[in-house]
Amino acid sequence: ETFGDDYWQPMIDNYDVLRDHIANTIPGFEDFNEKLKHPGGFYLPNGPRERRFPTADGKAHLTVNEIDKVELRPGELMMNTVRTHDQFNSTIYGMDDRYRGIKGGRRVVLVNPEDAKERGLRDGDMVDIVSNFSDGERRAPDFRVVEYDHSRGGCTTYFPEANVVIPLDHAVMKSNTPVFKSTPIHLEPTGKRAEDMPSMPSDEK
Repeated sequence: ETFGDDYWQPMIDNYDVLRDHIANTIPGFEDFNEKLKHPGGFYLPNGPRERRFPTADGKAHLTVNEIDKVELRPGELMMNTVRTHDQFNSTIYGMDDRYRGIKGGRRVVLVNPEDAKERGLRDGDMVDIVSNFSDGERRAPDFRVVEYDHSRGGCTTYFPEANVVIPLDHAVMKSNTPVFKSTPIHLEPTGKRAEDMPSMPSDEK
């Protein structure tokens, strides 16, 4: 066991000890325990906010990047995935999303009401989310349509529930991150309604 119990136990027994270690290690956390006594929290160092830039001339260096436009096929929407309020990365602590007013479930797809209407869908309909790439079709079944104040032509889902429709080799250059924020999909109605699916969110949004 790394370092042994004698090293870790004081931090387990008293978080002040842990915060002292953080204060001695991470810039901006000096006097961490003392700062916590003051309401409102404290600011961590932020170079751009303070007009400090770690460049040779001390100035900000801006770049202009070419934008590749993604052409959607008829009926497609550009899907992006997000976290809920009760989620840290892919760890889910609850089934409600206070940010967006979704309660009781996560298999939802947020769609502009006009986009839903154009596809013959309405709030509460159940759909499969489907993507098609060069290596074939991917499908995430049984998502509830939630009419939402969303930009036209796009839709939003939660991850990891919708990850299955995103191919790993469809990734961002250099970072190699899968395109969780821009995946063309289409919605296929299942013929079901959310009230037939007791595990789905309620109509309250």
